[in-house]
Amino acid sequence: MAALVPDGVDPVVLAVRGDVVVIRVGEVVVKAHEPGADPAVLGARMRLAGDPRLSGLLLPPLDVSPVLVHGRVVTTWPLGRPVPERDPETAPLEEAARLLAALHEFKPADFAGVQPPSGAPHRFARTVADLRASGLGGDARKVLRAFATLPPVDAPAHLAVCHGDWHLGQMVEAGGWRLIDVDDLGVGDPAWDLARPAALHAAGVLDAETWGRFLDAYTAAGGAAVSAVDPWAALDVPARALVVQMAARALLASQRDGKPLDEAQEALVESCDRIVSAHPHMARG
Repeated sequence: MAALVPDGVDPVVLAVRGDVVVIRVGEVVVKAHEPGADPAVLGARMRLAGDPRLSGLLLPPLDVSPVLVHGRVVTTWPLGRPVPERDPETAPLEEAARLLAALHEFKPADFAGVQPPSGAPHRFARTVADLRASGLGGDARKVLRAFATLPPVDAPAHLAVCHGDWHLGQMVEAGGWRLIDVDDLGVGDPAWDLARPAALHAAGVLDAETWGRFLDAYTAAGGAAVSAVDPWAALDVPARALVVQMAARALLASQRDGKPLDEAQEALVESCDRIVSAHPHMARG
């Protein structure tokens, strides 16, 4: 991976998340994506990220064409400064909300050709499938029962360009705040970009003041995903889906790493019980 950077200095590992590896080589970040990542689909997402109209919103790749390194899809990016760890008072929530609101202004018709779909619903379904296949019982059954309350994900009435997997870790400062990680960038329902903080708030992990700062900034910026009068009309199903997804990921990581759930992860699992109590089982085809 480091050899992709001409005259690069020694690489420094920035992150290893499961099978994803991110390194720094001087002022360049090199990312090895998940095994099985489709270079054609990722290339389409990167071309969208590299569109000059989105340069103030998304960190543009150094090269819009992924390369293969030992069978893994690898991409290169400029270096940015990440969001400081776990300090809600100084977190750039308002900046994030404004970036997402501006991104959601773009429609499929604004770009030539067919744009890739946002990967958010697929990521959700894949995580649930992984939990089913894990053989876990107990808490996993709670999560799967909560999944059974969710309706099938239909084509949304309102399509916009979406990040697909937004959280504060998906932002860097590089001449202003920019969104990063385009693995799920594409066209879809913009409410899914707000679903993670909405889910954390619903689970009691994200306090009302912090959630309010984010949501108020998004609606004040004209964000198209929700109505300022009743944001939960659009957020209810995506937020429930993200509770299920995050709880499932927590259980899978606990199994993989042999570590107990932390307090926030336990809160997500318990929220699945509340979802089951409040919503009927859905008949799924």
